Amino acid sequence: MGPFRRSYPGPGLGGGGCGCITAPMIVLLIVFIIIAFSFISFQGSGRESGSITESTIEREPLPKGSVVETGYYTDKLDWIQNKTTLTAGMKNFYRETGVQPYLYITDNINGVTNPSETEVRDFAFSLYDDLFTDEAHLLLIFVEPQPSNYSTWYVAGKQAKTVIDDEAADILLDYIDRYYYYDLSDEEFFSRSFNDAGKRIMAVSKSPWIPILIIIGIGFIILIGFTWWRRAKEQKNREAE
Repeated sequence: MGPFRRSYPGPGLGGGGCGCITAPMIVLLIVFIIIAFSFISFQGSGRESGSITESTIEREPLPKGSVVETGYYTDKLDWIQNKTTLTAGMKNFYRETGVQPYLYITDNINGVTNPSETEVRDFAFSLYDDLFTDEAHLLLIFVEPQPSNYSTWYVAGKQAKTVIDDEAADILLDYIDRYYYYDLSDEEFFSRSFNDAGKRIMAVSKSPWIPILIIIGIGFIILIGFTWWRRAKEQKNREAE
């Protein structure tokens, strides 16, 4: 059973700068500026991704034939007007992970608008058994009793859990949190969340520090080379005197 999640808008981002003199320090300044731009760019992309959980595990999709295919959603609130738009992203998630997702949209759990975790858990497990005959589905329950007040819960079958582990589930829930406040239709909101989550789950996120460390190394090489050249030039001038 997945965790209770509620989303709120995040804070903004700021930055600063500096200045230096002398030839060696100019070299260092150039390196610093490059590093700073790289770091700010990474921070900006991280903010744009809405603090999406990193994918640190190499995952293999479920083998074909694992899923007894079903529909993709139940809409108790009549939100979905374009089935094709919604299921496009969900089908991409399925293709990426081998796990078929299922979305359940409602404003209550058995008539309760603010259910306890136990109430949701019992409802979700029962719903999973009613909807599916395999262990290869991911059931996402989206509960919104009133605008801007929502929660997301999930149940992954035993086989699905080999792909949709806690980290993978967090990635999907993070995308739900991110796109909830975007200017998207309901179909686009869910479709994009599943689509992007599927891609991220099945890829291992690269560390942003690798290119930064490479830049630092190049900077030190330039600085050492400049220092050697300056000393050699000074030595040559002294010999000329």
